[in-house]
Amino acid sequence: MLPTHGRHGYHPWRGRPRWSWPGEARLAVYLGVNLEHFAFGEGLGAELAPGANSGGGPQPDVLNHAWRDYGNRVGAWRMIETLDELALPCTVLLNSAMYDHAPELVAAHRARGDEIAGHGRTNSERQSVLAESEERALIAEATAAIARHEGAAPRGWLSPWIAESRATPDLLAEAGYRYTLNWCSDDQPVWHATRAGRILAVPYPQEVNDIPSIIARKDGAGGFADMIVDDFDERLRQVRDGVAQVMGIALHPYIVGQPYRMRALRRALAHVAAHRDTVWITTAGGVYDHAAALPPGHLPG
Repeated sequence: MLPTHGRHGYHPWRGRPRWSWPGEARLAVYLGVNLEHFAFGEGLGAELAPGANSGGGPQPDVLNHAWRDYGNRVGAWRMIETLDELALPCTVLLNSAMYDHAPELVAAHRARGDEIAGHGRTNSERQSVLAESEERALIAEATAAIARHEGAAPRGWLSPWIAESRATPDLLAEAGYRYTLNWCSDDQPVWHATRAGRILAVPYPQEVNDIPSIIARKDGAGGFADMIVDDFDERLRQVRDGVAQVMGIALHPYIVGQPYRMRALRRALAHVAAHRDTVWITTAGGVYDHAAALPPGHLPG
């Protein structure tokens, strides 16, 4: 037998129970907007051009650091304008360091009523390389910061770099989290077992996601927008089989907040918004609330 994570079993798509999202919709769509802050002169970070992380030069890596911070200074504000224009909610995946770095930006999402989910302290670090006690402290620190500023603890978590240790689901459940966005293995929410009870894995995309698409595969702005539209339209076709699905769209303001990409993204999001009468446009937390209330046996686990 190969080693296994032991969190959930295999459940084939064919034969799954039929159920609906609110409004009898079969497709739920949510936007995951990543608000991230990076240390200057050290740590991890996505790169526009080969820099210190890829052996392209020494720290401080001014080019890539400034490119990433463009998202917080400019790109994210343009995204908020587009979300307001299209009346779209979002789930903010928040590095807690943003409260010190760009508090006005977090406040703007708070004023919109957007969901705030945990996304670690900073994307300059990975929790997967930490000892369990250190990882527990990281989760606790990020959670406490969000609870202090938002008045309630977050219910969902996305690890920086989608990096989990073998104990991460256990630590999240023990910290009071109800859902995780770390797993992309299904088109429906999946119950995961932990030593503190169940936690729901809400699908978070690694395909319809601007980092692997634009940064890794070098897709153009139009190509990424077409990917969103094609993914959405194909799912609308697929859900005619009666099996409900979740579609996430993962966005980073320093990438899609660039003006030429913003123009393409607006086109794609407008296409999604035009179908709001037939799909459920929600947040990751909304997906959790509805899915967790389904009768036993309706979700894989």
